[in-house]
Amino acid sequence: MPATELSSQTGWKISEVVEQLGISADTLRYYEKIGLLKKISRLPSGVRIYREQDMSRLRFIQRAKTMNFSLDEIKQLLRMRENPARARKTVRQLTHKKLQEVEQHIDTLTTLRNELTLLVNLCAGAKDGCPIIDDIDKPQARKK
Repeated sequence: MPATELSSQTGWKISEVVEQLGISADTLRYYEKIGLLKKISRLPSGVRIYREQDMSRLRFIQRAKTMNFSLDEIKQLLRMRENPARARKTVRQLTHKKLQEVEQHIDTLTTLRNELTLLVNLCAGAKDGCPIIDDIDKPQARKK
């Protein structure tokens, strides 16, 4: 029987989780240490064995990270995952806050793109010096 079939019956060793999910062993240990993962089962030899519920939790963490949730926010989401119907309002509020952060980040990136486009165009038409270096060298007004 191939290793992954056998593993899905009994659990996965850390090296198999690393290979399947692309998460480093150090990260897996860290997630357990900070409580994102519940205590991982161990063989008498001390080798960690990840069960299906651990793998599901890890996939959830990965997906939440791609949505730009912080580890603290993911910890909250994982607690709410236990009873999603009761947590719906809180999850919605947390997600709405994250959406606002993403929209702000998009605004910032749009401004940056416009500035860089302008600098590239200025550089193409410059006869002396470098407008890009000159612009970066200028003191910027402080944001309040």
